[in-house]
Amino acid sequence: MLEYIDLDRPINRIAQLLANLQRVGRKALIPYITPEFPVRGVTVPLLRALEKSGADMIEIGMPFSDPLADGKTIQRSSEIALRHGATIPTILSAVREFRNESELPLLLMGYINPVLQYGVERFVTDCRNAGVDGLIIPDLPPEEAESLRDHCATAGLSNVFLIAPTTPDERITWISELSTDFSYCVSVTGVTGTRTSLGLNGSLDGFLKRVQMHSTKPFVVGFGIAQPEHVQRVWQWADGAVVGSSLLEAIQAAQSVESALQQASAFLEHLLHS
Repeated sequence: MLEYIDLDRPINRIAQLLANLQRVGRKALIPYITPEFPVRGVTVPLLRALEKSGADMIEIGMPFSDPLADGKTIQRSSEIALRHGATIPTILSAVREFRNESELPLLLMGYINPVLQYGVERFVTDCRNAGVDGLIIPDLPPEEAESLRDHCATAGLSNVFLIAPTTPDERITWISELSTDFSYCVSVTGVTGTRTSLGLNGSLDGFLKRVQMHSTKPFVVGFGIAQPEHVQRVWQWADGAVVGSSLLEAIQAAQSVESALQQASAFLEHLLHS
């Protein structure tokens, strides 16, 4: 993957990270967390623990009552997060607190309905002011994202659009070009969730080879990544691996912040060093 930097806009944390990783020949590990899961008060300490354990970038979910693209694990974590008071304002407050001590890139990932209720321009402005670096809105097609993209461009936030295994080659190029710094490849045609295997019969490799051939920018891969061999396989093709449901499963039984941090750190270090 060739290094990509858009010289027409200021380099943000995401672009800088990707450039630095490319320079040293390393790939990114990107954990996904649901805020305030599994216990209240865990969000900022969990961000800190994941950074210390080797995370290169972190996705923070925005809990929603109807998570269409998510499997049982993230659905359940969202329900618990909502009960624990996770909202857009509380998430941005956590980002702001974390940003006081860290420059690790942070993305918010969630559905368009809460963003529309909050107000798109207000949402983007508040994200920028809190220290968010980018947005992933999986149920917002690129064709309908012009308003969000315009506001993000003004604010200096990155937009990340999704590429599926069924995406034609021409559309892969188009989505890659629309994505500000990188695109997000969905490893399977389905919802999020832990899987024991990725892309039987080489289907994942064929898909990622197509993406590599037709992308104009870096790309990462998520959905179903749960084991060290999954991470290594994805890294053969992509610039980063996203780990969500399996991390949430690793911490879901924790009854305290301290226990959640220990389990999250152990899981991430297992992925990186096994």
